[in-house]
Amino acid sequence: MKKPSRPLAVAAGAALLLGAGAGAGVAAERWSTPAPGTVAVNLPVGATNPNIARGVGIGADVALYKSSGTGPSAANPDAEPGTPEAYVDLDAFGGELPEGVTLTEAQGLNALAAIQQNLESVGLDVDDVITMRVFLDNEPGAEVADFAGWNRAYRQWFANVDLETREAVDVVLGTGEPAPPLRENAAVPSRSALEVATLPVPGWLVEIEVDAVYPEQHQAH
Repeated sequence: MKKPSRPLAVAAGAALLLGAGAGAGVAAERWSTPAPGTVAVNLPVGATNPNIARGVGIGADVALYKSSGTGPSAANPDAEPGTPEAYVDLDAFGGELPEGVTLTEAQGLNALAAIQQNLESVGLDVDDVITMRVFLDNEPGAEVADFAGWNRAYRQWFANVDLETREAVDVVLGTGEPAPPLRENAAVPSRSALEVATLPVPGWLVEIEVDAVYPEQHQAH
C-alpha cells in the first residue's frame, strides 16, 4: 500500500507554502497572505513531524475538491449487518485483527481507504488533502469515542513522514511495536475530530470529510 509522497518543504517560520497542488513545496520564512494559486500550511513551530496542522491559508484561484462524508465500506459478510464489525475489513489484516486494534481503528483504516478511492475518482490522492473533519461514534458499551484508536489509523495514512529528513516515521497499529506506515504520506492537514451521538449508517463509528487541492496537471478537468 506504500506510495512515494510528493515532495514538500518545511518552512523556517512554521508555514509551508504549496503550489496549486500539494506537490512542489516552496519554503516561506514567515506567514503572509497566500499568493494566488498557493496553499500555506501553518505548522507548529519547530515540529518536523506534527500530527496535524494549526490551519491552512488558501490563496485565490486555488481549485478545491470537497468530499462528502465518507465512512467505511461494508467489508465483513460474516458479521451481523448494521453492527460495527460489519465495517471491519478483516482481509486487510490477513483474516483477523492484529493485537490491540480497536473497532474504531479498524473502521478508520477502512474509511481512509474509501477516502482515497473517492479522491482517485477525480484524479486526486491523499497527498492532496489539506483539511479534514472527522466524526466519531462510541463503540458499543463505551462511554466516549475512541480518539486514540482513530489517531492510530490516521497516522497510518497521514503525517507519517519527517518533513526535515524526508524519511517515513514508524507508527503504531493497535498495541504492536512501531513499524513503517501502511501509506507513506507527508501531507499534514488541518483537522478537527468530534464525538457525535450517532452517525447516518447503522454500525458506522467513523465518518470523514476532506478538502483536497487539485495539482496543476488536473486544473483543466
